[in-house]
Amino acid sequence: MGIKIENYCYDGTKAFNIKKTPTDSNGLEDKKKELVEKTQENTLKIAELQNALFAEHKEAVLICFQALDAGGKDSTISHVLLNINPLGIDVYNYRGPSADEASHDFLWRYHKNLPMKGKIAVFNRSYYEEVLVVKVHEYFKDYSLPKRIKKSSYIEEKYKDIKSFEKYMYGNSIRVIKFFLNLSKDEQKKRFLDRINRPEKNWKFSENDIKERQFFEKYQEAFEAAINNTSTKECPWYVIPADQKWYARYLVSEIILSVMKDINPAYPEVSEQQKKNLANCKKMLEEEGK
Repeated sequence: MGIKIENYCYDGTKAFNIKKTPTDSNGLEDKKKELVEKTQENTLKIAELQNALFAEHKEAVLICFQALDAGGKDSTISHVLLNINPLGIDVYNYRGPSADEASHDFLWRYHKNLPMKGKIAVFNRSYYEEVLVVKVHEYFKDYSLPKRIKKSSYIEEKYKDIKSFEKYMYGNSIRVIKFFLNLSKDEQKKRFLDRINRPEKNWKFSENDIKERQFFEKYQEAFEAAINNTSTKECPWYVIPADQKWYARYLVSEIILSVMKDINPAYPEVSEQQKKNLANCKKMLEEEGK
């Protein structure tokens, strides 16, 4: 098919230029039916590998989704991960921190939700909000900080903190998959209007969405900087064209599946003694009521 997920991967070996990066399938509309079917196949394979991951209990997976409003995070998560056993996955949606969360370090509320071995955790928005929304609105300028911490270098220090945090996770058996759903300004406008025009979607629209849209270009700059400052070989970023949801879901499913295959989880082997015990249990069950 000629679609290489490596083309969407940023691992620190090349710079990410958001203005030169496509937000659509780049002319693959004729492949839509085929790719939708492939996505469905991938979701089943991901679920199968998740069962083995859960049984093996050696590694965990953290999937982070970042995007502008209406970027398609919710629908991508629900479509790609719908077949996974609920016992093997946890999804966390992050908004602005509570007073309690804001009283801790910025990673605290995320660290406590990291997945245990054998499970997948999904962060719908993540610790990257500290170098996105906080940077765009310059909230850090109002933070109460000790004199030794310079506000002028606050964001640069957060990039370092995030890279260290992800290195820590990778070294502690957690694979990190980071997705940026790259939505164009025109497509965001269409989706906002759709939410306004369709009564059943009104609940998804907020006046704050329009306020945030005024900062579209600043968010573009913030995403570009975040990706270029935190992409590593162990924890790369994947920039996903998000204007066509069917294509975004296909790419996300391909990437998650590739990581799961790389982990290559296997069901625990049963010892000879355990096999004998199973045989005895089977015999007892079969002889019941005879």
